[in-house]
Amino acid sequence: MSILTQSRRASEHTPVADRAREMVAGLDWLLMLVVAGLSAWGLYVIREGTKTDVRSQPTYYFDRQLMFVVAGVVVFAVVASINPEWLQSVPWVLLGALLGALAVVFAIGGSVNGSVRWIDVGPFGLQPSEFGKVLMVLILSGLAVERMGEMEPWRLTAFLGLVTAVPALVVFMQPDLGTSLVYWAIYLGVLVMILTPWQHFAVMGGSLVALVVLVVGVLPAIGLPVLKDYQAARITVLFNPDSVDSDTRLQITQAKIGIGAGGATGKGADGATQSTRAFIPEHHTDFIFSVVGEMFGFIGSAVVIILFGIVVWRALRISARAPTQFEQVVADAVAAMFIFQVFVNIGMNIGVMPVTGIPLPFLSYGGSHTLTNFAAIGLLIAIGRRRVNI
Repeated sequence: MSILTQSRRASEHTPVADRAREMVAGLDWLLMLVVAGLSAWGLYVIREGTKTDVRSQPTYYFDRQLMFVVAGVVVFAVVASINPEWLQSVPWVLLGALLGALAVVFAIGGSVNGSVRWIDVGPFGLQPSEFGKVLMVLILSGLAVERMGEMEPWRLTAFLGLVTAVPALVVFMQPDLGTSLVYWAIYLGVLVMILTPWQHFAVMGGSLVALVVLVVGVLPAIGLPVLKDYQAARITVLFNPDSVDSDTRLQITQAKIGIGAGGATGKGADGATQSTRAFIPEHHTDFIFSVVGEMFGFIGSAVVIILFGIVVWRALRISARAPTQFEQVVADAVAAMFIFQVFVNIGMNIGVMPVTGIPLPFLSYGGSHTLTNFAAIGLLIAIGRRRVNI
């Protein structure tokens, strides 16, 4: 055997090489492939659907989204390389960081359409409430696991609800109803994972109905509105379209027209006039699923839904094989976050859910939510690398 061969074989068994093989072998390649496919699909739809939005720069939104995706991949790689157990002991630190960032938004944040959600960083705006989604996953998961053996179930449910309510209320006041609802979806995902009794959910469901009646009906009737006019219109349009302004009706109507125009196989990028001529409002953000429907039809829309189903399936599979209870809860909460965002976004595109401003993960244009979604996938990969074989 030559010296070169012996050296090569020895190098193959160094600790560094063994560690590299271990990391690569533990990756969930299917999950990463699906996320890459959704991101590439989103880039294509944004490029084709926004060519006429900025006349002097047809690729304006595409170029920026491409930068967001590249930055997201970097965030993904960093998060995927950490040991999730390190985060279990710092939920209060993370909560403090989130509330501090939200406070900074109110102090120096920029206002867009009456909402104060962004911190300007050069030519871009960062939205701390978006990053708060992943932080809420870690905060609630850490506190739930820490307090499960110390608190009665009702007290634990109420305690976690109070922890959720504080940042959710701050985000709601920005105002950002959609993101605050995502925080509550994460809360419910954590409760499901820690086997909260069904009676708790029944009580919360009844309380939610009463709250909606109070906020949408009773308080506005006595001159004490809680929601902004446009927020209330987005909810009531589902039940009484004639009671709201034409702009609110137009959003849902045009989105449904776009989806219906796609037929079975779609009209392609060149034929998708509802999208390329900007008849669909916010066609690169909130209503990008309508653009997908017009360009790729029922088949393309179904494929998108299937791909999101795979993301959720892999998240639940990672949860089932996670080595610690904390990591199990984290993976389940991430799944709940994606389920809620996809369900609400697609629902509002087809007119069965209120327009709450929740983007479609990996497809909608936007920097903060793109980085957040890649960070969430990084968490899943980090947990999956430590899986147990079952």
